[in-house]
Amino acid sequence: MLDWSDKLSAVVQSLKPSGIRQFFDIVATRKDCISLGVGEPDFVTPQVVIDHAVQALRDGYTHYTGNAGLLSLRKEIARYLENEYALSYNPEKEILITVGVSQAVDIAFRALLNNGDGVIYPEPCYVSYDPMIRLAGGVPQKVLATEATDFALQAANISDVIDSNGAKSKVLFLNYPSNPTGASIGRAELERIGQVAQKNNLIVISDEIYGELNYEEKHIPFATLPGMRDRTLLLGGFSKAFAMTGWRIGYACGDENLIRSMTKIHQYSMLCAPTIGQIAAETALKYAIPERDKMRDEYRARRNLIVKGFNDMGLKCFMPQGAFYVFPDIRSTGKSSMDFAKDLLEQQNVAVVPGTAFGDSGEGFIRCSYATARKEIEAALTKIAAFVQS
Repeated sequence: MLDWSDKLSAVVQSLKPSGIRQFFDIVATRKDCISLGVGEPDFVTPQVVIDHAVQALRDGYTHYTGNAGLLSLRKEIARYLENEYALSYNPEKEILITVGVSQAVDIAFRALLNNGDGVIYPEPCYVSYDPMIRLAGGVPQKVLATEATDFALQAANISDVIDSNGAKSKVLFLNYPSNPTGASIGRAELERIGQVAQKNNLIVISDEIYGELNYEEKHIPFATLPGMRDRTLLLGGFSKAFAMTGWRIGYACGDENLIRSMTKIHQYSMLCAPTIGQIAAETALKYAIPERDKMRDEYRARRNLIVKGFNDMGLKCFMPQGAFYVFPDIRSTGKSSMDFAKDLLEQQNVAVVPGTAFGDSGEGFIRCSYATARKEIEAALTKIAAFVQS
């Protein structure tokens, strides 16, 4: 029998499986489980988007598009960013349509990194950032965003990890509002972060997939800050704000040299994003903005409900500014994040994600998604309170 131990990539073998997926393999075996775990809207894609996509299929739009994506979609994204944020991009040279933001992150790292280049990124963070850096030959340079600042990233902490782990820092990776904490970053701190990027000549990749889901203040794209447009790659998409996770459409906006390099990788590895998904995304920008805003308003109400619920039961929970996650502190229970999540699932049939799925700094916390109906949230809170009291 063939011995595969020395045949597979050493880098791939060194990667840990996703902590979220591992936990939800267990959840999938349980009946009638209330899940606060999946980072996916419970809303169905707006009907106008579905109707246009179905008609497009009937009209024969089942073929490849160009590598960069439909020009009509890229133009619509350019109009959207101009109208929303006064941010201007050339749709023919500075916008690439990708298979979700995850693919955009992957090809951005591959386009930018040589072996040994350092990438600064915040933790706790989405599970794929560290593995993607390693797969592209980069060196992860972790900067902690802690509960002391409600998990908002600080410029001073970024400065502390410049050129750490024996690698010259090349890229600063941002994600705000954040998955898993829901934390965002205020303008003053964003400007200080921009000054750090300029001083150290860092390229900035800014994952702003949750940008439309800001609840108190309008989102501030990093590329709109003084001096940042030329050194920033803006990543956005349709999965969260428009409830379009399964359509798999994201986009990258930035300097034409970087977009051209990313497109090379995209054309050889993916060819193009799904055609029908691109049509659906264009429809969303044209006709579904009111639906986007209704969903955002409902998420805000759910956020207020779940934050109050956790604080009332004695689990400290800060008020996140965006996304659809809360990150309550469970250290008062004396349990580790994993034990809390496993015991809660076993005793109350409620699923949450251990904070450690998002990095070691997530120990003592759990992530709960409020992208589920209020009735389900209320039932889950009652069960969690009973578990904590026991």
